[in-house]
This record gives sequence, C-alpha cells and structure tokens, in this order.
Amino acid sequence: MTHPPERSQLRAADILARRLYEAGCRHAFGMPGGEVLTLVDALEQAGIAFHLVKHENAGGFMAEAVHHRDGAPAILVATIGPGALNGVNVVGNAHQDRVPMLVLTGCVDAAEEQSYTHQVLDHQAVFRPITKATFRLNAEAADQIADKAVCIATEMRCGPVHIDVPISVADAPAFDRGGRRAPASPTAPQGEALQTARAWLSEARKPLAVIGVDALYDGAAAEIRKFIDTFQVPFVTTYKAKGILPEDHPLCLGGAGLSPLADRHLIPLLKQADLILGLGYDPIEMRPGWRDAWDPAQTRMIDITAVPNTHYMHQAGLSFVADTAATLRAMTEGLTAHASWPDQEPAEARTALKAAFHQEDDWGPAGVIAETRTTLPPSTLATADSGAHRILLSQMWRCDEPRGLIQSSALCTMGCALPMAIGLKMAEPDRPVISFSGDAGFLMTAGELATAAEMKVAPIFLVFVDASLALIELKQRQRQMANRGVDFAKHDFAAMGRAFGGNGATVTNRGELRAALNDAMSSDTFTVIAAVIDQGGYDGRI
Repeated sequence: MTHPPERSQLRAADILARRLYEAGCRHAFGMPGGEVLTLVDALEQAGIAFHLVKHENAGGFMAEAVHHRDGAPAILVATIGPGALNGVNVVGNAHQDRVPMLVLTGCVDAAEEQSYTHQVLDHQAVFRPITKATFRLNAEAADQIADKAVCIATEMRCGPVHIDVPISVADAPAFDRGGRRAPASPTAPQGEALQTARAWLSEARKPLAVIGVDALYDGAAAEIRKFIDTFQVPFVTTYKAKGILPEDHPLCLGGAGLSPLADRHLIPLLKQADLILGLGYDPIEMRPGWRDAWDPAQTRMIDITAVPNTHYMHQAGLSFVADTAATLRAMTEGLTAHASWPDQEPAEARTALKAAFHQEDDWGPAGVIAETRTTLPPSTLATADSGAHRILLSQMWRCDEPRGLIQSSALCTMGCALPMAIGLKMAEPDRPVISFSGDAGFLMTAGELATAAEMKVAPIFLVFVDASLALIELKQRQRQMANRGVDFAKHDFAAMGRAFGGNGATVTNRGELRAALNDAMSSDTFTVIAAVIDQGGYDGRI
C-alpha cells in the first residue's frame, strides 16, 4: 500500500499513525465513537486499515492474532468510557501474555472534563496497572510519545502501551522531528558467572531445558536447536513457546503448563535432572504444580531471561538477564558435548506421554482433536479458548512452527479463540485456520461471526458441545461439591453459523467430523462445526 500525498500540515493523529505504520502495522481493530474519528481517519490515511468489530475485547484478540503472523504491534482502538472499558480484559491479557499492543482511546479535552462528566473517566488510571506505560497525547510532543509507545511495547518483555488521545489534540497541527530510539543490542553474560555456567554444563549428565515465550521474541530458535542437538538436551516448552522446535523432534517432551496428567511424567524428570536450563522461560504460564518443582539444593539451574524473574515460582543458581541466543553461544563455545541421560528416562517419558493422551478414542474430546489433527493439513493454524479442551488440545495438537497454536496462556481468558481465528485468517488467507472453543466461550463472542462474514474470511470454528463449564464442573466434583452454576442449555451452534451467513454442521462421530472438515476447507465462507460430546468426557484425559 502506498502512502497518500504529503499533507501541507500534519495532525498529531497523523504523527502517531505514521509511526505505527513505520513499525509495520497494517491493521487496527475496534469500534469508533465521535472521540476517535480523527484517529481512525489518520490510521487509514497512513495505510493502516481500520476493521470494525462487534466488541472491543474481540477486536483486541483479532489484533493479537495478526501480530503473531506479521510481528508488528497489535492495535486496538476504543472510544471514551464504555468503549475503553470493554478492552480491559484483552489489554490485561496482552500484559500477562507479553504481547506488544498499542491501545488507542479517545477522550475529551482536559478543560472539557472539568465541567462535562458524561461518559468521562480516567482512562490512564484504568490502564496503568495492566500496561507497560500510559500516555496522554500532546501535539507538541506527538512524535516523541509515538516513538516511546512503540519502543516500550516492543522492548522485552513486550506488552501493551496505552495512549489517550484528546479530541482537539488529535486534530492539532504537529511536526515529526524524526527522532527514533535505537533498539538495544543483544547482550551475553561474561566473567565468573559465565565460567560457572560453562562448568555446570560440562559436568551435567542429566540436563533438561524449559523453553518459554521470551525465546520466541528474541529470535533464539535456531541457536536453541543447535544447542539441543549438540548437547542432547531433552526439552519441554510452555504453551506459548510450542513449536519453537518442531514437536516431532526426538528430544521434545511437548508443551507444559496446565495438565496434571502430563505433569505426572514431566515433574519426576525435573526432579531427576542435575541441570535445568530456563531458556526464555517465563513461569507466568504455569500451574501451581510447577512452583518449586525441583529442589534448588539438589538441582542446578541456569535462568536466561529478558528481565529479572521476581515471581519466586523457582530459584536459579545462575540468573542471566540477557539475549538467549547470545548467552547460549557464550556458554557453549569450545565445549565438548557428551552423551546425556544414560538410562533414557526422557525417552520413556516421551513414550508414556504419547500413550497418556488418547489419540485412538472413538469420540469424545480426545477423539475430536485427534480426528481434526489427522484430517487438516500440517500447515493448519489453530487457536484455543480457555477450558478443559485447551488443556487437552495443548498436549495433543502437534506444532511444527512457532505460534502454530495460539491461546490466552497466562491470563487464561475465555472468548479469545473465535476472534483470534478471524485475525489469523486475515493475516494468512491461504492457510487453513481453525478455532477450538467450549460452548460457553463460543457464546461469549458469537456476535463476531458477523465480523467474519463482513470481512469475507473463512476460518473453521469448532465448538465442543457438552452444555457445561466442563473444567469447573470437574473441579467441583473433585472437591465433592454439588453441581451448581456450571450446566446450561444446549443450543444449535450450527444454526448460528448459518444465521450469520456461514456454514453449520453438527457432528457426533469421527466420520461426520471428517466430512464436515473437508467441506469447510473447500468453502469460501466460514463454518461452525458443533461437536456434541458427553459431559464428563474430560475425566482422566487432562
């Protein structure tokens, strides 16, 4: 897309929009109000398409999904008051899931808010706890604020940055002085701590790596693979880091974070390891069972992170706040590799993990996932909503590339999968895209089926229909509590798909599912597939 002719006078909103275009942004999502009309106009003038959604929270997840494909910061636009508040969930999610996002809200002018209170509230006070920074746009400093916002959002750890844009400021004359902060250069450790790390690696006979989302953002995949292959280090990933190395790698033990069933095989390995390497590992994704999962008095740990880990989920003997790839090169230069895990415990755990998640189930949630993975091409991109199905899917859905499966991993927010699938399909129109939702999560965002129809995108939306909050119901039963507040009526999800201009199918076995998936892949519009499963189908499966 080419830039429009130069204006004789730029507005402050133009300065902001052009800096976002420079950062690679080509899409913005939201719902306009009178307070953001200039901002929307400026985005479009700069070459950033504005996409109208049905709810700001869903718009933020569409924006995040596009970011996962093009690498540019996500953009969410919201108007004053209720529009801004509708985005709080997805902004909090971006903060915890380390997603670079620019949250642009409209507001009334400072003088106006002293005597006009309709819909007025302090947006900066709302967003300050769930963003890396919040600014109020000023025409004289618009270029500096825009550059600060982009830099802060994209610097490790990435996250959302909020900019409140007063109505008159958006239209005010402004100038771009062209100042840009240079990105930080990758750094590696040195000195005594580095020599200790090299010694620990040389002495290790049972090393194990835990790879996290930081390693995706600092581009460490190639160096990690070289390290894993050379030193024969078995590895697990967090859900966000799934696919950083193809999951058919012989040393891969799959994704970890929320599955007690998987942890029965993974936690014992952690306890047997004599060296654990946290490679960009951010424990914000992990369940409580990973808290102090190994004894620091017995097991050495080297943490390589983008920022200091202050979570106290675990303690490391060596903590490097550094670039993952550069640190691995410094740690391994000149070292001689040797065989690891002489008793083959990781290989046994890998076999046990494969058997634990039932690919051969005739039906039920595991059967649905297994059949879908078999039927759809390896190039399929997937999204997962929160719920019991997400835990199972994250173990069973093999990823051969980073971000082949995206989800709300740290905040675990419901209602993300459907809009994320729309965003993925916009960014990758030639690849199959499927979302996996529980019926409750699907109902939260079903209105965005209209957005999919209007955008003329054709994802597959698969819904697990058991008329229950399955994960919460399972926890309720495990605590021997009565069934309360977790069951609801069954609905015709396939009819919803047709009502919004797409396709719809209800399936109750593998053959019907296979046929529906094949039909969906050949369709030029979206498809809702309602997979009817029994309540309690996750028992013993997650």
